[in-house]
Amino acid sequence: MSHSTPHIAFIGGGNMASAIIGGLIRQGMKPEQITVVEPFAETAAKLLNDFGITALPAAGPALDQADLVVWAVKPQIFSEAAAPVMPHTRGALHLSVAAGIRTDSICRWVGTDRVVRCMPNTPALVGQGMTGLFACPSVTPADKALVEQVIRTTGQYVWVQQESHLDAVTALSGSGPAYVFYFLEAMTQAGVGMGLSAEQAYQLAVATFSGASTLAAASTESPEVLRQRVTSKGGTTYAAITSLDDSGVKASFVKAMHAAEVRARELGDEFGKA
Repeated sequence: MSHSTPHIAFIGGGNMASAIIGGLIRQGMKPEQITVVEPFAETAAKLLNDFGITALPAAGPALDQADLVVWAVKPQIFSEAAAPVMPHTRGALHLSVAAGIRTDSICRWVGTDRVVRCMPNTPALVGQGMTGLFACPSVTPADKALVEQVIRTTGQYVWVQQESHLDAVTALSGSGPAYVFYFLEAMTQAGVGMGLSAEQAYQLAVATFSGASTLAAASTESPEVLRQRVTSKGGTTYAAITSLDDSGVKASFVKAMHAAEVRARELGDEFGKA
């Protein structure tokens, strides 16, 4: 890895932690540079099997060596998980992937202001993630570089300047994979209704989504222009888009994301009370 070899501790060893650990090890990090606290025997066994990492069942002095602590715990248990960790990690940088927990709460629970909060999404599990990042004022440029190095193993990232913008990130990319799956369900259903097999319809739908996304990512043109290119007046695409517009689909979709943002804000309020 490009930095001097940091020691990274993970509190929680579930899916998101595993995605990051897998990425770090693929980048050449040694399992002995990684400490994981994971009380569930089954999850701990998976870490040993997949990465050769022996997880600790509880926080202890092994955490003293951590340069970075990654919080991959369920939001509901963050505060209780932090209590035994804090005495060992006050000098470390802290990165939270726990949804909805705001930095003021995290700083209080971990006993330092060197905190970065992130909002990843599930495609991180296959190295295609999109993560929003927010850094507290005491986070240094070197700290940010270390965080980027860790998050880059799961895909792309974006830094936001205001913590409230993470609620928008949650609405767009955090919850976003579910919107794509929702459209895939609808396209598959339509295909079956037109006589294709479910397998054929699903294969067509998934490949179309990933292909169109790759094309959009490679293009300098706006999605509006890309859409217009495929939409000749009076053609099949025109018929479909006109039907979508008549049903107010775009407006409903925008409204749905606003609902997700509002809910993200409410969850932040609830979790912060702990």
